Amino acid sequence: MSAPVFVVDPARLMLGVVVLDGAEGRHAATVTRLAAGEAVVLVDGSGRRGEGAVVSTGRDRVEVEVAAVVDEPPPRPRFVVVQALPKGDRGELAVETMTEVGVDVVVPWAASRCVTRWRADRADKALTKWRTSSRTAAKQSRRSRFPEVTELATTAEVAELLAAAALGAVLHESASGPLAGVTLPVDGDVVLVVGPEGGVSDDELGAFREVGAATYRLGETVLRTSTAGVAALSVLSAADRWR
Repeated sequence: MSAPVFVVDPARLMLGVVVLDGAEGRHAATVTRLAAGEAVVLVDGSGRRGEGAVVSTGRDRVEVEVAAVVDEPPPRPRFVVVQALPKGDRGELAVETMTEVGVDVVVPWAASRCVTRWRADRADKALTKWRTSSRTAAKQSRRSRFPEVTELATTAEVAELLAAAALGAVLHESASGPLAGVTLPVDGDVVLVVGPEGGVSDDELGAFREVGAATYRLGETVLRTSTAGVAALSVLSAADRWR
């Protein structure tokens, strides 16, 4: 069985004894019930990974002797998914599954046809749920570098992201070109736009095309907005990262 993964502050992850305390320490000591000598992996969420073994445990803390530390380079290219707000808890599901397959940045998008709206009284709570889903999934999938979940973006802000991207792609059922046929850049951002249940509006599509984005399809069927992103990432990863 693989060694369990725990998250530590970047400033604390180095060779030598590292103390797991707080929520991670309690989980390691009381839920995982680590014992002296057991192997563990520590990550800081920004690309640093440490491997070591438990040297002592307490009620809500565990001390780990880190024997090796590796700094993983940032991904090239970087995968950015603009996710229109889905209904209910499908947003957290989308973030969770995209994190598992390697998304680097998730941008919540208030598309014009979104049924769900992040009003002022719920925006912070909703964004916190997305970020928690991302962190939990990153830890579960043993990632050293956790995805960034940005603030809610407007259509104009999404257009700016696409304009600056090395590759800008909008998933659209009417597109003639398959996403599987795309040639990925060697560097920069690959920005994928996933529309809402009602689809990307003509005005939004026009704004995105105006800054150089192209439309692509995934197949003959129409996917839910909460699953289209993970399907698209899988297609791109199969052509690049999973080789």
